Amino acid sequence: MALKIKWTKRAANSFDKTVKYLQTEWNLSSAQRFVKRSNKFLQTLVQYPRIGKIQNSEKEIRAYVLSRHISVFYRIKSDQLILLKFFNNRQNPSKRPN
Repeated sequence: MALKIKWTKRAANSFDKTVKYLQTEWNLSSAQRFVKRSNKFLQTLVQYPRIGKIQNSEKEIRAYVLSRHISVFYRIKSDQLILLKFFNNRQNPSKRPN
């Protein structure tokens, strides 16, 4: 049984902000590469949901370093992968989901 991906509002907002930042500060091509890499990661995540490193064992939050600057935080719940946040690794670590 394939897991379904559920985007939280926070994940959707942080993804959109990252794409907009890349478009504005870099270029459209960079933003497109990020979207493509994210989609490929999500396809892999459905097949291998435990690929991310556990960040909070109590809440079962996992993280995967998507690129040098972005990590994806998520959790596995029954038949769903719940995306929590696309986190800019240059931010204060206290802003990570926990």
